[in-house]
Amino acid sequence: MTDSVGFIGLGIMGAPMVQNLLGAGFDVTVWNRTTSRTDAAAQAGATAADSPAAVAAASDVTISCVTASADVEGVLVGGDGLPPGAIVGVQAGSVVIDMSTISPAVTRDIAALLAEKNVQLLDAPISGGEQGAIDGTLSIMVGGDADALERVRPILDAMGGKITHCGPSGSGQTVKLCNQIAVSVNNFAMAEALVFCQASGVDPSTMLEAISAGAAGSWQISNLGQRIVDRDFAPGFKVGLQQKDLRLALEAADELHLPLAGTSMVHQLFAAVERESGPDVGTQALVNALEALAGVTVGGD
Repeated sequence: MTDSVGFIGLGIMGAPMVQNLLGAGFDVTVWNRTTSRTDAAAQAGATAADSPAAVAAASDVTISCVTASADVEGVLVGGDGLPPGAIVGVQAGSVVIDMSTISPAVTRDIAALLAEKNVQLLDAPISGGEQGAIDGTLSIMVGGDADALERVRPILDAMGGKITHCGPSGSGQTVKLCNQIAVSVNNFAMAEALVFCQASGVDPSTMLEAISAGAAGSWQISNLGQRIVDRDFAPGFKVGLQQKDLRLALEAADELHLPLAGTSMVHQLFAAVERESGPDVGTQALVNALEALAGVTVGGD
């Protein structure tokens, strides 16, 4: 195990991912915009750095896991009023792994900039939520050079249970947007079934138990359905982040002149939820928009 690892972004996903890297025996250097999170990682055994550039300078492999395209550009490339980006300190021959969910086009632009410094970028967005990050069972969708992926595979293995090479630069992001399309439309299907079940006078918990093992079974039904019945809308994944991902999917589809009818509808329903409950509620709150339309409350009388 020779690669030293840098990690930029210690949020709800990044913090437990760093814990898993430390647990696997990697030397990890970290930076986060909120210094208290950097301090917490340092107390757990990581080395704190004062900028993304310093993280990259200390690392053979630098990982970023932040919120949006602009945030990735900020920590990897830098900008006015921002700390020096990783590109300032990155070592020739090293690998940068961006595990955020961002625009495939922005990914390719950043990859081109890093290539000028003889640095390879892998786009490696993740799925599995906070619990997957904690358990080290994330699904990791990787775009970029296959040989670079093999070099860093032991690092990804410490954080993920399924690692898939999806194709050239940007392909990982494209596959992640496919994931978000499927997740959001499945969420809608589950919510609609629950509203129908409640209105029909059948116990929704019984319905979930009955269909979860059949052809209708899904991650959403198994993990979010009962939470809706229990009126638990705490986030495993936040509506605001889901909306960001759906906007990315719709923007990419627009560039392809491709209609995404289901995704567009769900995006609008989430807009109603976000307006009513804010961006930090869990994505299972999608049901609230359907309940408002139907005059039915799942789990209610």
